[in-house]
Amino acid sequence: MGKNEKRYAISLTGGSVLLLAFLLCTLFAGQSRTAAGWPKNLSGLKGPFNLAAERRPEVQYYRQEMKLVQLGFDGKRKADETFNLKLKRIPARLLGQEGDLCTVGEFTVKSGDQPPALVRELSGWSYVFREITGAKDEKRQVFGIPHDRFRDLTFNDGQKISGITGYQIYNSFIDFHSFCDVFARPTLGGAGIQDLKKIGQSIRHAAAFTEPPVNLGQALKEGSVFRNGEVRLIFKGLGLVNGVACAIIGYDSGESTLKVIMPGGPGGDIITEGGSEYIGDIYINLNTRWVERVTMDEFVVTETSLPPGMGGQKIQGYTVRHLTIQKISPEEFEKQS
Repeated sequence: MGKNEKRYAISLTGGSVLLLAFLLCTLFAGQSRTAAGWPKNLSGLKGPFNLAAERRPEVQYYRQEMKLVQLGFDGKRKADETFNLKLKRIPARLLGQEGDLCTVGEFTVKSGDQPPALVRELSGWSYVFREITGAKDEKRQVFGIPHDRFRDLTFNDGQKISGITGYQIYNSFIDFHSFCDVFARPTLGGAGIQDLKKIGQSIRHAAAFTEPPVNLGQALKEGSVFRNGEVRLIFKGLGLVNGVACAIIGYDSGESTLKVIMPGGPGGDIITEGGSEYIGDIYINLNTRWVERVTMDEFVVTETSLPPGMGGQKIQGYTVRHLTIQKISPEEFEKQS
């Protein structure tokens, strides 16, 4: 969408749409317009907005839910898992250190109709998140999140967690910081949210065509990579979330690709290649600049090649991911599932 399109575009959530529509109709009917064509009391909607302002130094609490659905090409659901993370975030300014302290309240995994199972090793675990040039540290760990923590994970009943499920658990933290920090905070060198100042503006984000590694220990080998497409952000409008005014930033990854290499034993590796596109919205508090809510839907088509020792066949797959990140109260954070 160009800069001059839909100057009055406002996006809302929930039942407030009808109420605001009524109010706007009343205002447009009864108010004189400025020379620029705006009702006097809504002239602030044309901006400019500073979405890159420093975040207010306040402790934040979040709940993230990611539902992973495997579908057959006949359209029928084959399996589903739900990954739930509660995360407390203390800003660096409150601690007098270089990065934000992030602490896990709990992490649960729910498979199908089974009750949620708690990941024992993550409850109370803390790590420091800080901006890293290139998003990888000296160990090639994305966002500096230590891979070792996700080795030999177990559920609360003692059951060992498989390598591929362990990767999805690890990737939940990558998702969180990708949306709440990479997309929702300014980027070094431009091409970031700092360039969105008016409703309707769209940019190609600095993450476009980047290739973050997705290897993790022995589960996913070196050479596993996700290649972003033409990632774009758009300032879609303003709305209310959690009772506060938010900028609504839409994002679209474009046509992305992936390659995953898993050990297949003496006969060779299991190699999965495919395509992906993820889209969604980020709601940024206009007063504090913290994220209030994130939505994401991703659609992934893959082909997995088994080594000769495992039959050598090729298996096609279709997976959908639905993710939400929601700011919550300290009381909800402390409540156990």
